[in-house]
Amino acid sequence: MEQRSELKSARLLEIYTRLEQGRTLKKSDLAQEFHVTQRSIQRDVEDLRCFLAERHLEREVIYDGKQRGYRMVSGNPRGLTNSEILAVCKILLESRSLPARDMGGILDKLIDCAVPQESQKAVRELVANEKLHYIPPHHGQSVLGDLWELGQAIRSQQVIEIGYERIKEPKLVRRRVQPVGIMFSEYYFYLTAFLEDKTDFDNPDDLFPTIYRIDRIRSVKVLNEHFRVPYAKRFEEGEFRKRVQFMYGGKLQKIRFQYTGPSIEAVLDRLPTAEIEQETADGWIVKAEVFGKGIDMWLRSQGEYVQMQEGVHNSYDYDK
Repeated sequence: MEQRSELKSARLLEIYTRLEQGRTLKKSDLAQEFHVTQRSIQRDVEDLRCFLAERHLEREVIYDGKQRGYRMVSGNPRGLTNSEILAVCKILLESRSLPARDMGGILDKLIDCAVPQESQKAVRELVANEKLHYIPPHHGQSVLGDLWELGQAIRSQQVIEIGYERIKEPKLVRRRVQPVGIMFSEYYFYLTAFLEDKTDFDNPDDLFPTIYRIDRIRSVKVLNEHFRVPYAKRFEEGEFRKRVQFMYGGKLQKIRFQYTGPSIEAVLDRLPTAEIEQETADGWIVKAEVFGKGIDMWLRSQGEYVQMQEGVHNSYDYDK
């Protein structure tokens, strides 16, 4: 009797797992596989329906007449659709943010865990060419472990000590910082943090955080020291991200320029704080609030399409 109960429990778990994966299950196939009658499978399905209803899981097992089998549906779907998974895979590949091994592992797990088995082959084929020709960032560093460790330090507001390899002077420097955010931009992950000592910086009175490329952080030590940031003065990645270009920090400034290029939408998407002040015969007068050197780089890239009217003061503090 006990053995039969264990067999039924194992069978129920297997059926439930397959339904969770989005598969359609036929009663006759299950009966043959588990060496039971179709009535036993029917009772299993009823047990699963009772379980889902009692736990208020907002899912139910239905019989699909077209496919002639049972499948699980949800009135409030929490999983991603095939289209959403495909979009996420494409965004990840386009980001070129991780070494090939890390990127491939994440893509495989996404498809295995979130795509119904019958659709997995189609999704894999749709990303196969980009995955094959994926070009990883040249630094070759895996940052996934550091991302989580830094994230935990941010969450618990703990001071950290980092060993950082600068770009402009290829040497290792040590910094004690108060980490406040993790961001991603143009191929790289960045740590935003407040330096405890800025005496050797060009702008030591800068109120904004310093930016560090995470792949250039060679060591991280989380100290048993906490810092406190009042809620009103908390760092908000979203607001900072609207104003910074290419992750070059610096002073907050207001700019105004005339744009005569073909697409004002491209400007508004690039500069989230941008507003069209006036439409002219030649183009648009645009104003925006931005940080530092990155905006200068972008404006120059627009060539003759941009004529400056106000702003762009190149004074920066960044640990590049």
